[in-house]
Amino acid sequence: MRNPRIYTRQVLDNNAIIELEPEPSRHLAKALRIQVGDPLTLFNGHGGEYPAEVTALGKKNVQVRTGSLHPQECESGLDIHLGIALSRGDRMDWIVQKATELGVTSLAPLATERSGVTLSGERAQRKLRHWQQVAISACEQCGRNRLPTIQAPQAIGTWLAGTEAERKFVLHHRATDNALSSPAADTVALLVGPEGGLTSEEIRAAENSGYTALRLGPRVLRTETAPLAAIAILQALWGDMTPA
Repeated sequence: MRNPRIYTRQVLDNNAIIELEPEPSRHLAKALRIQVGDPLTLFNGHGGEYPAEVTALGKKNVQVRTGSLHPQECESGLDIHLGIALSRGDRMDWIVQKATELGVTSLAPLATERSGVTLSGERAQRKLRHWQQVAISACEQCGRNRLPTIQAPQAIGTWLAGTEAERKFVLHHRATDNALSSPAADTVALLVGPEGGLTSEEIRAAENSGYTALRLGPRVLRTETAPLAAIAILQALWGDMTPA
């Protein structure tokens, strides 16, 4: 029997009756056609998860009863903070989804000189809410019980000035040194440019902010491929992506 994982913004407790929000309720009732008595798992992003059972179905809401907290976690011990240039189309959705699956701690969409995308005001807020929902759906699928932070779109300089980490890398296909040969870290900031790459001035600004140029092999990767490859490498070296 399927056991869907559902995110809720509500406070969760052992053996509690919860009425789920309209959006997950519609998904459960209409898309999954869940029935009274069916099992599911709830989490609210603060750690751990609760087994639950559907107790009532309404037109707009699903009511469930929780069981006892399962304190299990699958968060990496490596905190990765990704700054990624804004992209057109659905590339950002792809990056948010896959970066969440790979365990990033936070993600910031960045306005760069060559990004070709400008977001502000209500449009930026709508995009932010959309990306947050993409991250929630990815957590439901991959088993994470803590949501990554999806930051509001911002200028690259703002992110460089405000991001703290033990190691900082800017992806740059013309880099020559093996930056990952140095000692491991617990926190990493990773900066990735747009399809046309970061400008020389942006790379210098990153280096002046403590970032080291990092090259991922001999091939030039697309903007949606490069961060995922880098995250996987970092998780394999210093995080939790190791063969079982």
